[in-house]
Amino acid sequence: MTANAKGALLALLAFAVFATHDAVVKLMGESYSPFQMIFFSVLFSFPLALLMLMRDRTAGTLLPVHPWWVAFRTAAALVTGISAFYAFSALPLAQVYAVLFATPLLITILAIPILGEKVGVRRGLAVVVGLLGVIIVLRPGGEDTLGLGHGAALAAAFGAAFASIIVRRIGADERPIVLLLYPMVANFVLMAIALPFVYQPMPVEHLGLFAVIALFGSAAGLIIIAAYNAGEAVIVAPMQYSQIIWATVFGYFFFNEIPDALTFVGAGIIIASGLYIVLREGRGGTSSTTPVLRTKPRPDTGTAPREARVPRASLRGLPGRGSQR
Repeated sequence: MTANAKGALLALLAFAVFATHDAVVKLMGESYSPFQMIFFSVLFSFPLALLMLMRDRTAGTLLPVHPWWVAFRTAAALVTGISAFYAFSALPLAQVYAVLFATPLLITILAIPILGEKVGVRRGLAVVVGLLGVIIVLRPGGEDTLGLGHGAALAAAFGAAFASIIVRRIGADERPIVLLLYPMVANFVLMAIALPFVYQPMPVEHLGLFAVIALFGSAAGLIIIAAYNAGEAVIVAPMQYSQIIWATVFGYFFFNEIPDALTFVGAGIIIASGLYIVLREGRGGTSSTTPVLRTKPRPDTGTAPREARVPRASLRGLPGRGSQR
């Protein structure tokens, strides 16, 4: 088996685990608020985070080199987590994924002011077409009225893009454990403050499902790291779109959800646009910073220990990092 094939298979496994994680979130969202779900997910994630901290041999303290950027990223992760957990609870799985798939398009846009990236006509058109796909999925003014769930899905996509682009800017200077711990601690503290106002008593089996959410989120994050270490980013990154298959399967069998034609059409347009951007960046010469390929394809909700940036081993064959503006 080639290295790229191994990377692709590992990525498919990781995103299958992520999709299962999201299905459990949706299931629990029928009974509990996002604040309660996030609190217990983070609580059960801390042991693994502590283990990663103990094994981190990078010299330095837990004080950030770029405190303001770390604060902005932490805030973005908080918004992403709350919004994503609520969106999965309120909307069909396939519809949430379709909107989240717009994250690479938003990363491309945010890379212009934050990284000084120059986006050519072709990538610019790909972004425009992809955003039209988002409009098709949301279909404002259609039979289904836009609600908080749709707004939450959009907020999660924007938050994920903003957090990713910040990591792209400061990742070379900050310890990964710093970028990992700050969102988790912020989530734990803020959710603990909100918990008394939203808490619902839980049976033991539900507590176990919160542990499953934490376990699956952490395990999938570790598998995706292995995927990027095994294969090239241009091969691994597109595997995220396999989640639409799992969303359709889980939605049909467990939640009685059948995505309509417009959802599939819009998702297809968004996926095609995202794939075009990934392939353009992978060719080299079209992007000095490759913002999409050098950031994680999975939204960071700050609820589970995950690598804060794409491992360097996955970037072989890509153009140079470029200047950090």
